[in-house]
Amino acid sequence: MAERTLALNRRARHDYTIEETVEAGLVLTGTEIKSLRAGKASLAEAYARVEKGEAWLIGAHIAQWPGASRENHEPRRDRKLLLHRDQIAHLAGQTQAKGFTLVPLRIYVNVRGHAKIELGLGRGKKLYDRRREIAARDARRALERELAETGRRL
Repeated sequence: MAERTLALNRRARHDYTIEETVEAGLVLTGTEIKSLRAGKASLAEAYARVEKGEAWLIGAHIAQWPGASRENHEPRRDRKLLLHRDQIAHLAGQTQAKGFTLVPLRIYVNVRGHAKIELGLGRGKKLYDRRREIAARDARRALERELAETGRRL
């Protein structure tokens, strides 16, 4: 069984410069993991926060499981993240002092079958940074296209 991505935050790398990534476990209910494995999750408006020595995932949407009864979960509830105490302290220091944000990048199931989340410690990009990145990507694509037409490789 290989690692499988269940939810991806496509906007994260566009809006933030990711300096460091951290893997964390998720505290989930049974209906949440079933819904996650079915691919019914979104990280579009989610972020992570460190409060009172604990890390929390806030704003992630995991759809309700249709086969559940009244024991179903709340789709946008705050979910606890499982990290070591020193990792939490490091992330708390970075987010408070240096202006970084904890951005969820993806939720995946690892080889052992456990749901994990990849968090990025990122700094928000300015508009001119994004424009510069888009211009560089367009220039690289134009160069590759030109080289493909002439039959040469990069």
